[in-house]
Amino acid sequence: MIIVLKCGSTAEDLTRVEKRVTDLGYRPHPIVGVERTIVGAVGREDKTPLHDLEAMECVEAVIPILRPYKLVSREFKPETSVLDIAGIPVGGPALAIMAGPCSVESHEQILAAAEAAQRGGAQFLRGGAFKPRTSPYAFQGLREEGLELLAEARATTGLKVVTEVVSVKDVPLLVEYADVLQIGARNCQNYALLSAVGESQKPVLFKRGMATTIKEYLQAAEYLLDKGNFNVILCERGIRTFETATRNTLDLNAVPVLKRETHLPVIVDPSHGTGVAALVPAMARAAIACGADGLMIEIHPNPGAALSDGPQSLKPDEFEELIAGVRPVAQAVGRTV
Repeated sequence: MIIVLKCGSTAEDLTRVEKRVTDLGYRPHPIVGVERTIVGAVGREDKTPLHDLEAMECVEAVIPILRPYKLVSREFKPETSVLDIAGIPVGGPALAIMAGPCSVESHEQILAAAEAAQRGGAQFLRGGAFKPRTSPYAFQGLREEGLELLAEARATTGLKVVTEVVSVKDVPLLVEYADVLQIGARNCQNYALLSAVGESQKPVLFKRGMATTIKEYLQAAEYLLDKGNFNVILCERGIRTFETATRNTLDLNAVPVLKRETHLPVIVDPSHGTGVAALVPAMARAAIACGADGLMIEIHPNPGAALSDGPQSLKPDEFEELIAGVRPVAQAVGRTV
């Protein structure tokens, strides 16, 4: 349910409404706008008791949210959210660019990648210290040492750090080091992890699962917002289909659908979406053309020697060329890089 307060309602009115919502057994999520304040009420299937709030003098209307995902929907918040992620706006006119290697491998590698990302125009450095791999024998990441190297790269370049969390027990450690916690495709419907990351109140980059419908994806995102964490960036990274020419099928249809359904910013990862470095620039341009709020690009100073995802990683000069190619597309759709 959405409780709409009357124009001119005071902070005291909002407090009374929130208390009433809580007393009825629901969780209030207020959004204070320029002209109107609304309160989303979630937590129980039966929303009938909330209609009693219509009797409060400060309440204009009580409106049901029809979507199964409540807080992420545009029914709850019609305006597009522009997030402040460690001082970087995400979701506004300027595109958010995240770049870096799949895995943090060494001091020299991550620093070289960070400097390349910075030269190319990225604001965020991506790099995995904890890696969920299909095979137990594959490189699993440097763990806390990798986090320390990411922090050093941030201090050197000023880039904000995006790194993946794979276990509930690791959340407190990653919160100390990361600016943005990434939840990868394999954990898209790991509800215990989603709840723990939501409770951390740390900004989240939330990737779509490789076999997850958009409805399932947004319902999973609801776990994050339900914990009061609205700093969530959605990421389309390709889905699994029958096609074998590419690693995944980059579902760019999802971008305008998500932009229609949710107020959250949406970025695209064409590196995982294709799995082929030569295809990444074209799909990056296509992603911006169809409305994405940013890109996540894998780069590596020496892709041939990468411990993971080398075939889809761009060299530093190729990343700079990609950004140069994206710039006119962004300008054509009213965005900047």
